[in-house]
Amino acid sequence: MGIISEFKTFVSRGNAVELAIGVVIGAAFQKVVDSIVNDIIMPPIGYLIGKVEFRDLKLHLGEVVTINYGSFIQTLIQFTIIAFTIFLVVKLLNRMRKNEDLVDLP
Repeated sequence: MGIISEFKTFVSRGNAVELAIGVVIGAAFQKVVDSIVNDIIMPPIGYLIGKVEFRDLKLHLGEVVTINYGSFIQTLIQFTIIAFTIFLVVKLLNRMRKNEDLVDLP
């Protein structure tokens, strides 16, 4: 079997299309979460800790070298939101599959 025919078989199964759709939706979701964290969550936190831009918080180790802990904390918050959302989606899908198993089809 040639590589072209293997690729056609792979694509025709739907896995590649579903994966592509998932990647596109995931990228769009990432942008939404970035905006929520950067534009809604972090500004009030920065205001409360001294009217600073949170992502600009850093520890200077020298004249040029810094540890950007503010940016790192923002990334952790983004990761937590995305991980929790994925957890909820998987939980919902598992519940739907469980309900399908309980229904007796003719």
